Formats: sequence, C-alpha cells, structure tokens
Amino acid sequence: MDDLERELRHLSAWLETPDAPEVAARVRARLAAKERRRWWHRWRAYLAATLAVLVVAVLPPGRAAVADAVTGLLRFAGVIVTVEPGSASPTGTPSPLPSQRLAALHEAQRQVRFPVRVPGSLGPPEQVLVADPDDTGTYRVLTLLYRGGALRIDAFDGALDPVFHKQVSGPETEWVQVSAGFAVWIGAPHGLRYVDRSGVTREETARLAGSTLIWEQAGVSYRLEGDIPRSEAIGIANSLR
Repeated sequence: MDDLERELRHLSAWLETPDAPEVAARVRARLAAKERRRWWHRWRAYLAATLAVLVVAVLPPGRAAVADAVTGLLRFAGVIVTVEPGSASPTGTPSPLPSQRLAALHEAQRQVRFPVRVPGSLGPPEQVLVADPDDTGTYRVLTLLYRGGALRIDAFDGALDPVFHKQVSGPETEWVQVSAGFAVWIGAPHGLRYVDRSGVTREETARLAGSTLIWEQAGVSYRLEGDIPRSEAIGIANSLR
C-alpha cells in the first residue's frame, strides 16, 4: 500500500475540486499524518533491527547473547533486561501488579490505549487482567492468561518507559525473529520485577519467571511467558490477530 499511497499523494496536487476544496485539504492532512506515524514506527523498527544486526555480527552464530553485547543491559520493547551472574532468584509469593483486576475481553479493549490482539493458535484467553491505571482510568498493562495461568501474554503501549525489569543469569538471552521483526528470547527462569509509572522498580511484585519472548508489533510491546520451547513461543507470537 506504500506505493499506492505515494501515488495518490502526488496525484492530489493535480486534483481540481472547485466545489469542495476543504475536502482535498482534509484528505492531504490525513495522508500526511498517517505518513508521519508510519515513519515513526519504521524508525523504531530500524533501530531495533540495527542493534540486532550489530549483536549478531559480533557474537558466534546461533548464540546471540544479547546482554554480553550491550554490557549487561538491554532496553527493548518496554522491558529492561540485565545480566547479574549469580544473582539470587526472587522468593516468596509476589503481589499482583498495581490495581490489577479481572476484566472481560471486550471491557479491557475499552480500558487500554492500544488494540487488543489474541493469538489464533491459543484462541480466547481463559482470563483477562488489567493493571496500573492512570488518573483517567486507562490501564497500562493488559494480560491474557492460558493453561490455568501457566502461560501469559502481557501487552502494553510500546511508547511507555520500561514496564518490566528482568534479571538474567547465564547465556540464555538471544535475538530471534518473529513475523513482526526482531524479538528477544530468554530461555531460562529469571527474576522479574515491575517498574511503575514513576520508574521505580516494585520489589513486592518480584517473582521467578519462566522462559520469555519479548517483541514489539505496531507500537505495542508484548511479553509471552511460560514453560514452552522457543519454537512454540515464536509460533504463538506469529499468530496474534
């Protein structure tokens, strides 16, 4: 559609609309606004892809250990990943995310600022959670739960500051590819904490997370967590609709 839009934009300058010039002006304005949004999403994707290429270029094929290439810290798709060898795993029962509550899927769609996508390979979620509302009642995080809660997908606005902080030990962090572009795969259990709206890490939410896939699609960030192999996680990510 890019070429078609470009041709239509060029053609609009030659259109004669003596009866309704304001219509042409509105159309041109909407096309320009859409192009600016598309440019921003492409630029963000370009930055992620560039970092991925650099990581792959400097590391042995097949084991792109992201953390080693970025001196132990990575910010990608709203998630902070840090490598702390020998770090202790969280213990105890974590508290829910701030103001977390159950919601119907159609209700949750009205309470977040991004479109809710469901993985076709899993079907409708068993439960839906929303968490961390702002002053307007709009929630920051939406969670889809499957398999009795053992498999979860967290979705949040990709423009937000980091939402989750992962402490990883070992060489289990690497770049992989999904249909939306590059993703980060953490193939071993790791510490997980929530970062609130003010940027403070919420220690009370700390828990031991399972294998996780992190990616961004159309301006929305996702993290898929569960005791599943990498190939299955990528298949679920690719089935989001």
